[in-house]
Amino acid sequence: MLSHAKRNHEQETRGACVHLENLTKIFGDVVAVNEVNLKVEAGEFLTLLGPSGSGKTTTLLLISGFQLPTAGEIYIDGKPIILKPPHKRNLGMVFQNYALFPHMTVFDNIAFPLRMRGVAKSEIAERTKHSLDMVRMPGYEKRYPRQLSGGQQQRVALARAVIFNPQVLLMDEPLGALDKKLREEMQLEVKHIQEELGITVIYVTHDQEEALTMSDRIAVLNVGQIQQVGSPDELYEKPANLFVADFIGESNILTGKVTEVSEDVCVVATREGLLLKSPRVDKVTVGHEASCVIRPEKPVFLEEGGELPNVLQGTVEEVIYLGESTKYRIRTKGGDIFDLRRSSVSGEIRRERGDKVKIGWALQDSITLKA
Repeated sequence: MLSHAKRNHEQETRGACVHLENLTKIFGDVVAVNEVNLKVEAGEFLTLLGPSGSGKTTTLLLISGFQLPTAGEIYIDGKPIILKPPHKRNLGMVFQNYALFPHMTVFDNIAFPLRMRGVAKSEIAERTKHSLDMVRMPGYEKRYPRQLSGGQQQRVALARAVIFNPQVLLMDEPLGALDKKLREEMQLEVKHIQEELGITVIYVTHDQEEALTMSDRIAVLNVGQIQQVGSPDELYEKPANLFVADFIGESNILTGKVTEVSEDVCVVATREGLLLKSPRVDKVTVGHEASCVIRPEKPVFLEEGGELPNVLQGTVEEVIYLGESTKYRIRTKGGDIFDLRRSSVSGEIRRERGDKVKIGWALQDSITLKA
């Protein structure tokens, strides 16, 4: 993931700022988008991330103009666009199903937006060739969509979406139909093209890993509301609530009552008698129900005599080999399942199903949130 703030300042940013103000969309009794406020900076790659029904695609359709909001406003570079039809918003859009014209060649598909804008033939030919070079498909001009792989069709759809130099590119689950390896390759390609062009991208996905890989910032949505907006590392390391902690990546969540809050440390007592320590947080006080969130890669196996601020014991119930790592599912004495992930490095001692283990993690590797 390449940080927006660390981009080469010599790269031209010609994207537009997008501002959503109290954006709301109601379908009958369903509030699909509920007073969303969000500002996307010019040249930023922002992802709308959430489960099915969270309102992310509806938000994108409102920005595009394919849906009209029930309330609120959308601004592009400070100018309201609610009353503008889609074709006058200067937005590019890429869909999951590519939406290529099956009867048109690759050249004609990419050139279509320019022809609709009355661009001269000579300029169309030059810009289409440049777009094909940009998506690494020179020589494919005369082929038809049915003669292309899924990844090639997606590249053509991307070239068509940006050939008319839109200020903002909207992408709705564009890589969802691709296999895992190709999807990962396309994630980097899309990101590199966006950086080369300097345009603003608003990207919709339900895939947390995809969002973490591609985004400058991520807006996490649930039931039509934004739960948190931040950089990938902020959302992963400092989730604002349990929904974000549980949705972004994997988490162990142990719940109990806050028994102590000092200047530096918050202590939570679980139902099985564990005392879990984490850095102090402002939102919890003694007596509150709270949950401790621990990412699976943070804990370590403790050998005899080893100690850390947080310790629990249990029995290995499952060992799942994942190639680059091994995932252990540990049944604690209280009956909870606790996941621990260890990298596949030489010298790592392999635990087996049925082994009794003690694990621990550092104070800063635990996050306490209101239950």
